[in-house]
Amino acid sequence: MSLDLWVDFFEDLQNVRGRSRNTVLAYRRDLELYEKFLETSKDIQEFYGFMEKQKLSSRSQARIISSLRTYFKYCDKRGTKVPDLKKVTPPQVKVGLPKVLTPDQFEKLFEAARVDNNFRTARNQVTLLLLFGVGCRVSELIGLNVNDFNETEGWVCLSGKGGKQRIVPLAEKLVKELKDYLRLVRPSLLSADTPVNSILINDKTKRPSRVDIWRWLAAWSARAGFAKPISPHKFRHGCATALLDAGADLRSIQMLLGHSSIQSTQIYTSVTTKNLVEAVDTHHPFSQIKPKDHN
Repeated sequence: MSLDLWVDFFEDLQNVRGRSRNTVLAYRRDLELYEKFLETSKDIQEFYGFMEKQKLSSRSQARIISSLRTYFKYCDKRGTKVPDLKKVTPPQVKVGLPKVLTPDQFEKLFEAARVDNNFRTARNQVTLLLLFGVGCRVSELIGLNVNDFNETEGWVCLSGKGGKQRIVPLAEKLVKELKDYLRLVRPSLLSADTPVNSILINDKTKRPSRVDIWRWLAAWSARAGFAKPISPHKFRHGCATALLDAGADLRSIQMLLGHSSIQSTQIYTSVTTKNLVEAVDTHHPFSQIKPKDHN
């Protein structure tokens, strides 16, 4: 790479800031695109048009600009001349409401996760219970170890972005299901020569990968009759929305989800407001009254 401080920047991201491998790779792709742009122009203002020609969405453009600003700030602190950061501003992105998993959809997936092998069925259903009951990210789910579960006090310890850990309390039903799974099911999924500490075990007796989780969800979604696979993040959104609907405050939900900013959590208030409007439209007595014809 011809960019200044290329190696130093990525070492800082991974080793100092504790960014995940996937996040570091995303930064790399963004900066590689910027380097490709520099082959045609040095004017940062023309980069926006360059991204348009690449047919990138406004959301993708905003992410790339954010990556560039992080890189430029790093270089600036180390005395390297960089473009004026005032000229490097992300495009406005219209934030849509998150698509949430409904309880009805969860029940269909839960039934669709049944297979011929009873132990794998239990593993599949515990996977769904953890996704919906904890609202965790895929990386947090597959990183869960047996010693991360405190069955006495009923919580799990999740390792989130940047290695930050947080304690998440579990519903009583999930505590019982997890205890039964660890005692009666998980030992049967292991093989003698593959000792692992992971709570979840894939079909090869290993810790599941992100691909495993996506593949499982795609199969169960198809079996449940959904047109598209249910993404893992839908469970996270569904968990947050259900908690908010039940009266949980935003700060508590922020801590449970591991959001660094309360602004990330506030989007769920829009979802519940939308649900309230739909409920009023459907169930309020006024909705049953036909307007009078004044003609």
